[in-house]
Amino acid sequence: MYAVIAISGKQFVVKEGDTIEVDRQQVEAGKSITIKDVLLVADGDNVIIGQPVVGQASVQAEALAHTRGDKLITFKYRRRKSSHTKKGHRQDLTRLLIRKIAAG
Repeated sequence: MYAVIAISGKQFVVKEGDTIEVDRQQVEAGKSITIKDVLLVADGDNVIIGQPVVGQASVQAEALAHTRGDKLITFKYRRRKSSHTKKGHRQDLTRLLIRKIAAG
């Protein structure tokens, strides 16, 4: 059984036992979170597609830790102007463990 969920403006294909990294969520590490934005649930040949979400479906996940992503470098260079800018960014992330997919 797998599901397609939407969280923080991004979509993820998840199965029970999967670990995903999403944008920082307002939940303490070790606590449970319920994701209601389930776009698709598939169990073998039985596929339920939401319009836009599946009504009674939900995904239970546990917040494992709050981390930061890899550093991304942006570099802007203006030729012949003696001007350049270098910036770095690390995204705040939350690591989620998918515990249960309920199709409703």
